[in-house]
Amino acid sequence: MHATQKPRYDDPLDVETFARPEQQRRYIAAMNRIAADRGSDTPVRVYVSASPKTVNDSNWQRWLKRITEDLPEGVELLHYRSAFEEGSYEWDTLVDQLDGLVVIGRPKRLGSRVHVLGPVARLELRSLVAKKPVLLFTHNLGLVPVIDCMSQVMPPSGAPRLKLIAPKRWNRRSSTLNAALDALRPTGATSQEPEPPRDLGAHLVAPFAVGAR
Repeated sequence: MHATQKPRYDDPLDVETFARPEQQRRYIAAMNRIAADRGSDTPVRVYVSASPKTVNDSNWQRWLKRITEDLPEGVELLHYRSAFEEGSYEWDTLVDQLDGLVVIGRPKRLGSRVHVLGPVARLELRSLVAKKPVLLFTHNLGLVPVIDCMSQVMPPSGAPRLKLIAPKRWNRRSSTLNAALDALRPTGATSQEPEPPRDLGAHLVAPFAVGAR
């Protein structure tokens, strides 16, 4: 008599994206509008959000180089050291000058798809995710649009962190990534392949709904 096999369950993380098809369509349409509205010779500035530990890591310059290579040619990268004078942090002044954001979180382990953003990075993400392309930098997958990630707010409640999980079957040829990169492409550049703690997943794409900003 054969041993009874345990039933197999689908892995909810084994997907190409955590966004619903309707959310993807709205996101792509929003990115296309940003690309169409970009003026001639308008500079494109992207801020790289990283913790002091990450900036002080010996690999920091290598990671910046890789992000530069993954973004369209001609994009200007900013980060804490280049955007602010020593001892100052005037994010509210800088944010209106930015065209996009790349967040670098703390990976759960080497090669992990799970990345944790600190309280400051979470707030920086929240201030731009409704209006501009926001991408998660992963060491093994490259840039992943935050819309495609699963998100979860983590304690402590006074300074909540944000966990972002990249989908297992993420594909660099995805329509959301291509749309985000087009939204960050300087005019004339050629296309290349490429609050209280709560779950942010449901509203990461809310600003791209019909009738929203």
